[in-house]
Amino acid sequence: MTPNKQFNTYKEGLDLEFLREYCMEHGERRVMERGETLEEAGEPAQWVAFVEHGCFKYMVHNDEEGKDYCTGFAFEGEFVADFPYCLDGDVSEVSIEADMPCEVRVISGRELQELFDSDPKMMLHNVRILKNLFKMVYGRDLDHYRYTARSRYRRLIDRCPQVVQMLSLKDIASFLNITPSYLSTLRKEMTYEAKAEDKKSS
Repeated sequence: MTPNKQFNTYKEGLDLEFLREYCMEHGERRVMERGETLEEAGEPAQWVAFVEHGCFKYMVHNDEEGKDYCTGFAFEGEFVADFPYCLDGDVSEVSIEADMPCEVRVISGRELQELFDSDPKMMLHNVRILKNLFKMVYGRDLDHYRYTARSRYRRLIDRCPQVVQMLSLKDIASFLNITPSYLSTLRKEMTYEAKAEDKKSS
């Protein structure tokens, strides 16, 4: 199941078919089990993968709290990588973990960098991807200040209702930076309100 295309907004306005075709033609096919990592935080980032089946999550660790937090997801039909760190083998900022059994086509980040360097048109693709990724991450960061947790959850399910079925309550709560118990409370409240509205309109 693929969620609404609006979840990872960096794709908007980009034609990434060239990269999908390259991964399918040249990439190594890997079958990954749930919990298996594509990248480890603190280790050199190496890979770019096209997700044929499954879902990955991006994780960061808070040493003081001793907790892991989910910062994003990559779904079927999308790309997963610690970009742009993978292009030069820089230290990965996140761990990338399969959230379910996954099938991917993997190329090295250095191979992608060589592809970008091959001509000016390819180099422009790199610039546009970086620009859109920045806009997406910056926007999500600002959302934590301009919206309440309830509003962030409402906006998430309005854009991508499928994530509620695909992802665990724990991962959704972590992505929203709230506790699973509070997310459960929000869900119950919103379900009650929806039923009340249905009664009014009937």
